[in-house]
Amino acid sequence: MPFKRVVTIVGTGAALAAWLAAAATSGRRENIESLPIKPSAVDRRGAELAEEISRLRERLRPSATPRQPGRNLFSFASRRSASVASVQPVAPPVRSDNAPARLAPIPLRLSGIAEDISSNGVERTAIISASGQLFFAKEGESVADQYRVTRISADVVELADLADGTLLRLALK
Repeated sequence: MPFKRVVTIVGTGAALAAWLAAAATSGRRENIESLPIKPSAVDRRGAELAEEISRLRERLRPSATPRQPGRNLFSFASRRSASVASVQPVAPPVRSDNAPARLAPIPLRLSGIAEDISSNGVERTAIISASGQLFFAKEGESVADQYRVTRISADVVELADLADGTLLRLALK
């Protein structure tokens, strides 16, 4: 390769490198005036919010320090009280033998009535819900050991209380 061609390629490459280096660096330009930058509305709101947050943090900072020998949440032992109150045993109420023990009434609800046609006629089964259970009962059967089914019609079931014989009527709604 001739010497003249090598000098031309190296010189052109050096000029190109100098030109790229000058374009990549920023210099201070004296002829451009600096304009004051006004903060936008979002920036102002952000600054106000930052001030409000700092005020709230100062306000919420605890002013009293907790007591050091405090309660241990992971200790399950109970403390003994300084004064022990005397406990008087309470006598249970006296129940007379004449009054039978009466169970509290169970809330019953008639959920449905099923009909079966047989040679004897229509046989009905009452579907009664009580305390989370379903009872399927025909006439003469007991429900929840407290009631006996006396009669089942198309939309009403009659139950007799086993303790005192009172009637309870459940109707479909």
